[in-house]
Amino acid sequence: MSMVQVEETAKRGAAADDVKRELRQALSAEEGSRKWVQRGIIAVVVVAIIAVGLIVRAKSKPPPPARFVVAQVTSGEVVEKVQATGAVQPLLQVNVGAQVNGRVTKVNVDFNSVVKKGDVLAEIDATVYGAQVNQGQASLLAQRAQVESSKANAEATRLNYERIQKLSAQGLASRGELDAAKGQFEVAMAQVNAAQAQVAAINAQLVQSQSNVGFTKLFAPVDGIVVSRAIDPGATVVASFQSSTLFVIAQDLKRMRVMADVDEADVGKLRAGMEVDASVDAFPGEVFRGKVEQVRYSPNTVSGVVTYAAVVEVANPEEKLRPGMTATVTVRTNEAKDAIRVPNAALRYKPSPPLGADGKPVVQPPEPPLAKGKGRVYVVTSDKPGEETSEARIVDVGVTDGVSTVVTGLAVGTKVVTDETDDAEKKKKGKMF
Repeated sequence: MSMVQVEETAKRGAAADDVKRELRQALSAEEGSRKWVQRGIIAVVVVAIIAVGLIVRAKSKPPPPARFVVAQVTSGEVVEKVQATGAVQPLLQVNVGAQVNGRVTKVNVDFNSVVKKGDVLAEIDATVYGAQVNQGQASLLAQRAQVESSKANAEATRLNYERIQKLSAQGLASRGELDAAKGQFEVAMAQVNAAQAQVAAINAQLVQSQSNVGFTKLFAPVDGIVVSRAIDPGATVVASFQSSTLFVIAQDLKRMRVMADVDEADVGKLRAGMEVDASVDAFPGEVFRGKVEQVRYSPNTVSGVVTYAAVVEVANPEEKLRPGMTATVTVRTNEAKDAIRVPNAALRYKPSPPLGADGKPVVQPPEPPLAKGKGRVYVVTSDKPGEETSEARIVDVGVTDGVSTVVTGLAVGTKVVTDETDDAEKKKKGKMF
């Protein structure tokens, strides 16, 4: 082979190596490009996943907590009431006691017995008192005989005195005989008077003895029902200046009285004729209607608490109410129908001062005082979460039932603030007014 051929062969070999080298570089560049594409796709997918996660998280995040506790202005009835408690009593209750001593021989009634006026409730042994009557009658007869004897003696001394007077006028009797006859006559007349007085005394004693016999029977003083009996046959009763109660009779249980203790702060709201609803624990849910009959001026002070007695009469047609029960009475002192009303909490609400950067409350100027019959409520001006605001409104206040109060100056449906949440951050950042 010539040199020229060798050189050409060498050149062709070098060219082939260059082609191979270029192919390798091209393949290497293409492979790198594919890797970058794959990496780009992965990055896009990761970014998309993160974005979707953020979107989902944002959508699932709860809204910021409300700053205000809100209520709406409503329309309806508001009834002002005064409540008190007291004991149930019969309208007329009579205590029956004994006026004489003795052993009980008979008891004719029991608890819940219905009696009429004049019925015999019980009897006491009348033997001793009957004997006293008999003795008194005998003494009276004897004393009346003594009166007649005294009268006869007085008549004899009178006649003798008149005779001596005539003889003295004729000079046939001395002055001493005349004086003696006169004295005998006067003594005889005094004896007559004394005997008659003794008759009156014995007669009075006899009347007392006869009354005692009558007192051995205990009579019902009124029509009614026996609510208490404190004796049994064979018991001994002892009368005294303050006789013990043996029977208690209630005249009529279809009308009852409640002696309610009304707080001094409420007594000025009550007056006779007001309607009353009474209830007792024995009949839950049942209401007994009645009226205020009297509000007494005499105070009752117990442990520094002053109350006044209100006499309430209630109907008891089925005789469910019993003496001694504790009743709760509710007196309707004022009412308003179809009235604009707000919760009392809205009238009590006062906004908390916002917190400063140091976390301490910012001092706010004091609220101006309210005139009589006025109230202040805070109306919600924006309820957007995180940006809630309210403003003060002055309203006229009226009847209250302890839960709601009648107001004027607000429309039904208006939102008013009754309280705040405990979100300190909201107080710090939010606007108060």
